[in-house]
Amino acid sequence: MSQNIRQVIMYRDEDGYWIVECPSLKGCVSQGKTKEEALLNIKEAISGYVAALKEDGLPVPEENFETFLVVV
Repeated sequence: MSQNIRQVIMYRDEDGYWIVECPSLKGCVSQGKTKEEALLNIKEAISGYVAALKEDGLPVPEENFETFLVVV
């Protein structure tokens, strides 16, 4: 089984849950009570997302996300 690398964004919501998004896979979002749980959940979400695309014969988007810090 080949492994791919995807960048994710993690932040805490107003209820204290950790939200994790994968920007290169539109709509691929998960959450968890802890950072560790959120990361495990997004790994499953990414795997399921990619598997569904392949099953439907659709292209899997390449990782194309860059991060920057902006001083305001």
